Amino acid sequence: MHSKKEPTIKPQNNRDNRRDNGPRTNNKILAKSVQVINFDGQNLGVMPTPQALQMAMDVGLDLVELNANGNPPVVKIMDFGKFKYEQKKRANEAKKKQKVTEMKDVWIKPFIEENDLQIKLRKVFEFLDNGDKVKISVMTTGSKRVLAIGRDAIPGLFAHVVELIGERGVVESRSKPDERTKSIVIAPVKPAK
Repeated sequence: MHSKKEPTIKPQNNRDNRRDNGPRTNNKILAKSVQVINFDGQNLGVMPTPQALQMAMDVGLDLVELNANGNPPVVKIMDFGKFKYEQKKRANEAKKKQKVTEMKDVWIKPFIEENDLQIKLRKVFEFLDNGDKVKISVMTTGSKRVLAIGRDAIPGLFAHVVELIGERGVVESRSKPDERTKSIVIAPVKPAK
């Protein structure tokens, strides 16, 4: 005899079936008993989860699981909305303090006049002072003769640029000999602590 296979019901991908990224709260705490910390930091000991939840509800606060891996899990009675707000605020403050280093490009010609080079270097110093790296690239355009003379002039030009930058930056990398565009990357000097 043929037995009918029961159709499997897949859970819908709704909000209730997805695990929140934050800690479990209130009725979502799965443990039968929990270690309870009061809203003022006092340890109330181990108790059944429903009792701890009732205590939180009686004072108009939430029961929040701080350490799910504890045996029993550690929970705290607190205002969860305020807790999330404080966490987000701290994360934003930390993000503001992080400095993202950018790579800035400065192009120069192989036969640049000293005055023009000084103008370009002012821009380089501005980038370095802002904590950004600077890629100084040399433009080689023109006839074959100009290109050949220009290529020969590049090492001396880079040496002169590095000399002018001095203590304000350090050469981090140079273009490979087989690369068409010749460049050097200057990183800002980290202040001594």
